[in-house]
Amino acid sequence: MKIALLALQGDFEEHAAVFRRLGCQTLFLRQARHLLEPFEGIILPGGESTVQGKLLRELNMMEPLRKMILDGKPVMATCAGTILLAKQLLDDPTRHLATLDIAVRRNAYGRQLSSFHIRGTFDDISNVPMSFIRAPQIEFCAPNTQVVAEHHGRITAVRHANQLAMTFHPELDGNTQIAEYFIEKICSR
Repeated sequence: MKIALLALQGDFEEHAAVFRRLGCQTLFLRQARHLLEPFEGIILPGGESTVQGKLLRELNMMEPLRKMILDGKPVMATCAGTILLAKQLLDDPTRHLATLDIAVRRNAYGRQLSSFHIRGTFDDISNVPMSFIRAPQIEFCAPNTQVVAEHHGRITAVRHANQLAMTFHPELDGNTQIAEYFIEKICSR
């Protein structure tokens, strides 16, 4: 299986390492022509959503990537990637890919110094490491969107059809559970 990673900015290398541990090939998406190569799933990594969105537009990657996702290409987003997928940003008029019917508030957990790490339940998987770094918060999701993780009543991960989005970073601990979930429950459906 080949997994494509948006590699314009952010922690795409950490995601690549996790998927390689699972035996996947990886492809870095850095130019529009890379979207023409065959792959089974897309990773939108954490980082700076404003920079990622700006680069997607400048490199003419935004619309082809958006169409791919709307056409059913599996996508997994973490932190900034979730902001890229959100149809609504509560504290910013900008819209990026806008393919997932969620409303997100950027940096909802505070500044870098407010970052924290927990172990939580993700769908039917328990004891999953979750690192929240300047994390957004999902404040609303459409009724047809499944909440797959929460922390103290706050939505931290959702799933809808071919899209999986979370506000934390599962890749930073080298844990493969969520990557396996993405491959088995979304890419292989």
